Amino acid sequence: MSVTEIPRRRPVSVGRWFRDTGWRHIVALVLVVFALFPLAYVLSASLSSSGSLVGSNQLFSNIDVRNYVTLFTNPDQPFVMWVLNTLFIGLVTSVLSVFLGAMAAYAFSRMRFRGRRVGLLSLLLIQMFPQFLAFVAIFLLLNAIGEVFPALGLGSQLGLIMVYLGGALGANTYLMYGYFNTVPVEIDEAAKIDGAGHAQIFFTIILRLVAPILAVVGLLSFIATTGEYVIASIVLTDPNRQTLAVGLYSFVSQQFSNNWGVFAAGAVISAIPVMIVFLLLQRYIVGGLVSGSGK
Repeated sequence: MSVTEIPRRRPVSVGRWFRDTGWRHIVALVLVVFALFPLAYVLSASLSSSGSLVGSNQLFSNIDVRNYVTLFTNPDQPFVMWVLNTLFIGLVTSVLSVFLGAMAAYAFSRMRFRGRRVGLLSLLLIQMFPQFLAFVAIFLLLNAIGEVFPALGLGSQLGLIMVYLGGALGANTYLMYGYFNTVPVEIDEAAKIDGAGHAQIFFTIILRLVAPILAVVGLLSFIATTGEYVIASIVLTDPNRQTLAVGLYSFVSQQFSNNWGVFAAGAVISAIPVMIVFLLLQRYIVGGLVSGSGK
């Protein structure tokens, strides 16, 4: 009885491994270190008791939670209120941005009306102009609206939300429009044969099929809103209504009392809501893309 010998695998040389896959591992490692170093530096600065960024050159040389305690115990800076304001503005803006952008994208994708092509091109061209050009107009507009309707005027959070919605509607609509076009029109036609209207098709069928792009737009809107500073600093004048980005700047804006350690601690805490939202939506993004490709 003969026994078949299993051929042994020839050892792979280091040079061949490096040419095939080794250089990819090295590039990935460099990119990971490049991405994690700023995060480690900010975390080290938040745990440093020196109160300056220069004293954090040696990462994690001393660990002290005094900066985090100062954030929550300083009566002059309502840090908890800033967190709540940021979550409120970010969540409301992201939800409304997804809803309004989805309705506009559905109209441009499924309906045929006069001015449809011009409207799409206008949305694209408007996004080419930077928001810096609209700061004075936003200030004057909200100031005038506040005289008639104070809830939407200068210093109100609802006014800031309206500004964010107007600025993001064009980009979100154009982004969703391309994804809506990937959904077969035959689905709409079959639903119309069964007696469904545009509203029923949109809310019960289309929104489920385009869930990945809804999650992406919601995540991007939340990240952009929570980290935005310039427009928020112009609109929100009351310290109790300010967001984290505006409130944390007060720790380093004074000439002789810059406290970068407390600022770094606030920056670390401000990243936690964004991480939570990303982790919650990541499953829907990946799962929706996979199921959508299967369909």
